Amino acid sequence: MFPFINRRRIRRELAAARDEIDSLKILTAQSLIQNIRDGKSVASLRSAEFKVFSQFGDDGIIQYLIHRLAPLPDSFAEFGVENYREANTRFLLLNNNWRGLVLDGNQNHIEQIQSDKIYWRHTFAVKCAWITRDNINDLLRDAGFHGQIGLLSIDIDGNDYWVWEKLDAVDPAIVIVEYNSVFGPDLAVTIPYDQKFVRHRAHYSGQFWGASLSALDLLAKRKGYSLVGCNSAGNNAYFVRNEKIGSLRALEPKEAFADARWRDSRNKEGKLSYLTGAERFQAIAEMEVYDLRQNKLARLNSLRS
Repeated sequence: MFPFINRRRIRRELAAARDEIDSLKILTAQSLIQNIRDGKSVASLRSAEFKVFSQFGDDGIIQYLIHRLAPLPDSFAEFGVENYREANTRFLLLNNNWRGLVLDGNQNHIEQIQSDKIYWRHTFAVKCAWITRDNINDLLRDAGFHGQIGLLSIDIDGNDYWVWEKLDAVDPAIVIVEYNSVFGPDLAVTIPYDQKFVRHRAHYSGQFWGASLSALDLLAKRKGYSLVGCNSAGNNAYFVRNEKIGSLRALEPKEAFADARWRDSRNKEGKLSYLTGAERFQAIAEMEVYDLRQNKLARLNSLRS
């Protein structure tokens, strides 16, 4: 009995400590946000980076953009959030009090979010769903999200291009999409659509997923968006709806591209293999991709001159 009570007390104390740390992190970021409010421009989005709850420096980029582009609808949607402790929109929720929708395909993650105090302290919709290009619009509308929103973040490690292509239920001012830097800045390619796609099942290395930056840029231009930058970690691309871009400069993929430096590749036994640079591309060179410029499937290595 006593060990059970002690464990429960420890859990409460850990949760309280985590809340205190979160509050301190938010407070620390306020001086950085004040610089943005004072109208200080940056040479590139990477100069605005700071991290509170985002995986890398995206919290700072998002704050910079929402203040530069204001006024915006104070609403967001984010796909692929796991337990939402590390996400692109958590700071928007807690610091700016935006309303939001998050989707994730793991029920355990959803239950963890729903047990967090943020679930009742904010206007916050949470849903477990395996996202496909066929269901994404219904998922958004069923949750009460349609028309103009402030920000959309897509990070599903697979069909990101195909889901954004079909998405029309919401009209976000800012779109953040994860890109796969292994494909490089020049190729306009994405994985072929497979609604059951799972990254490490598709290729043991885990390097075959998503779309290249140039592929996402082509799609963005079709949908009325401009590329305004990428984070320094080399995984998130930022697009702004053309009528909202104002003084921000539209970039070409080669200008904005950042190469991811992390070494998360796996060998056939599932152990980290720490591939870097061109080794990552060579690991998946025989995989078939969809080339957006030729509108056909092709082996990845056949597209490199």
